Amino acid sequence: MAVLHFIVDEILSNAAILVGFMALIGLIALKKSLSDTITGTLKTIIGFLILGGGAGIIIGALNPLGAMVQAGFNLHGVVPTNEAIVAIAQKSFGAQTAIIMALGFVVNLLLARFTPAKFIFLTGHHLFFMATVLAVVLGSAGITGVNQAILGAIFLGTVSTIMPALVHPFMKKVTGNAPFALGHFNTLGYIISALVGKATGKNSRTTEEIKVPKNLGFLRDSLVMTTLTMIVMYLILALVAGPDALKDFTGGKNYIVYVVVQALTFGAGIAVVLMGVRMILAELVPAFQGIANKIVPNALPALDCPTTFTFAPTAVIVGFISSLIGGIIGMFLMGPLGLALIIPGMVPHFFDGGTAGVFGNATGGRRGAVIGALINGFLITLIPALLLSFLGSLGLSNTTFGDTDFGWVGILAGAMAKIGVGGFYALTVIVCGVLIAFASFVSAKTNKGDAGA
Repeated sequence: MAVLHFIVDEILSNAAILVGFMALIGLIALKKSLSDTITGTLKTIIGFLILGGGAGIIIGALNPLGAMVQAGFNLHGVVPTNEAIVAIAQKSFGAQTAIIMALGFVVNLLLARFTPAKFIFLTGHHLFFMATVLAVVLGSAGITGVNQAILGAIFLGTVSTIMPALVHPFMKKVTGNAPFALGHFNTLGYIISALVGKATGKNSRTTEEIKVPKNLGFLRDSLVMTTLTMIVMYLILALVAGPDALKDFTGGKNYIVYVVVQALTFGAGIAVVLMGVRMILAELVPAFQGIANKIVPNALPALDCPTTFTFAPTAVIVGFISSLIGGIIGMFLMGPLGLALIIPGMVPHFFDGGTAGVFGNATGGRRGAVIGALINGFLITLIPALLLSFLGSLGLSNTTFGDTDFGWVGILAGAMAKIGVGGFYALTVIVCGVLIAFASFVSAKTNKGDAGA
């Protein structure tokens, strides 16, 4: 068990180490020189650390924004925050989570090896979060021990394989057929955003072609426009919320100056994320050819959602704002629907909403980015509220899982678990088999389209 915990806690749940290890295997399989192997492995790890550092900067800058929203509008309820609910869950389900995660990754590798859905899910923290969802839902339903580990691993491995496959036709449109896939468990939101964009965005121009007057030419720089947008948003919310809402953050300093600095810090975080993404793609994608050629033929690495940001940076901000609006609309609908009040979490709305904006923009331009991300914002309000009843005692916490896939997988597994262990095994074989077959069909059709292009 100690060895298993080491593998899960120190390798599988650490995205930088996991992806660096994959890069190392790929470079060795390609028979690269010792110098190239060391360089490629270290640069891949450093790229992921830069990406993680940028994400940390963004999350830190978003924390006071969430506080201002709650204080300014006098809101109290459940805030979807993956890291918080996972930390609480580990006290009771830590060992189960570790086992499900390790075995689930093996299932993903096997499915990638033997089915047309050749995607290896490398976003380690999302594997960890999904393993936690499954451990909690199954444990709360009375399925424990070996059965919990096996069923949870099958679910995790299946979802880790099918979601990159199902979103990949749209991912190819986003990236221009770049040799990597999307590995992020808000994929249902991205697929819906892309479909909505396709349905509503006819003749709508891309967000990246927004016309800017000549004397405002500095707004053509996506980083500058992003930062200025956030400055305006922070200032408005700060004035609405007042200085008392930020007293725990400012340390006695002027709150207006503080929020401006936080908005600038947000912009710096975006710049760091984009730098990390470029380094990862430059090093990991070539190294991964070794795995694709020798171990899992034709496999693609499924990577975290910020890897899409460089392809439509303006759509990221459009998506964030639209998703937040969708979350606020959804929040006011929770009461009439008899569900818990879900307060918009800034972190999921930025990363999920921003990525939804990129996908909506890819299929439907500006209109697709706005409407697709708006619907995503509603989904990451509604689905977490529905999931609460399947989390047992954890459902009474003031936080929950924030992304669409955690919600639908948890609800599906929780509903199936109600019929008992024997029935759950039978249903798991049927449901997971159907999902894998559908993902394989989508992958085969996508590959056929590539071959005919």
